[in-house]
Amino acid sequence: MVSAVFHSPREHSAAIAVSLPTPDAPPVAVPLVPRPRRRIDLNSLWMRVLPPVLGMALLIGIWGLLTQKGGSFPTPGTTFDAAVKLFADPFYSNGPNDQGIGWNILFSLQRVAVGFGLAAAVGIPLGFIIGRFEFANRMCSPLISLLKPVSPLAWLPIGLLVFKSANPAAIWTIFICSIWPMVVNTAVGVQRVPEDYLNVARVLKLSEWKIISKILFPAVLPYMLTGVRLSVGTAWLVIVAAEMLTGGVGIGFWVWDEWNNLNVQHIIIAIFVIGIVGLALEWLLMAVAKHFSYND
Repeated sequence: MVSAVFHSPREHSAAIAVSLPTPDAPPVAVPLVPRPRRRIDLNSLWMRVLPPVLGMALLIGIWGLLTQKGGSFPTPGTTFDAAVKLFADPFYSNGPNDQGIGWNILFSLQRVAVGFGLAAAVGIPLGFIIGRFEFANRMCSPLISLLKPVSPLAWLPIGLLVFKSANPAAIWTIFICSIWPMVVNTAVGVQRVPEDYLNVARVLKLSEWKIISKILFPAVLPYMLTGVRLSVGTAWLVIVAAEMLTGGVGIGFWVWDEWNNLNVQHIIIAIFVIGIVGLALEWLLMAVAKHFSYND
């Protein structure tokens, strides 16, 4: 019997004795040590759960106090009852202008996906070009500074004039309003890449594609993902305003239609739904950003 001692790579002071069988001895079973169970950090969990719950309870409490004397504004109880009835059948369809809230959310998300996808396809490469080349930076920076502050509603008539239809006009408005955060953040990320990296690339005579894919892209990724997060929030804000003016199917049009029917309860429900969907989109992109950052 031969006795061997192995040292753990993380804890060099702890030695593990293992009996290895010799050719003349039978194999010896080594008992497995069970892994210690992970302990739940109750303090951290408590701090994550309690403050949001208290904040929501405070909001509902103030809302209830302000509406307890009655009036045209609904109370939290009546709004909750209306929400239960509304979400009991969110995907009904009684015609093109009378559909459930589920369909309206899905149509709005579809427009956001198309407009945001086009903005990413154009804005991220444009940001690389602006950050990489000084001439392009000097040429495009004044245009970006001029067009970025323009209100989304100012772009909507241009879309209606060009496309002659409400749906592509709304997508155009999302595109033109959500492209700027991606352009600016990507360009800033490229400009902050250390010059030593680019000097090494010149010494190695790397092609421009190699420089972008192997040096710039990994360094710019955190900035780019920040721009994407800002852009998707802008896109979700813009679609609500655009749909109020263009009509059709969508959460913005649904809010405006409920206002015309003087259904304030549904408007409040729509406000919460819009906030929850926007929060879910942001959480999704934060998870993607953490995933890429962890892999790097």
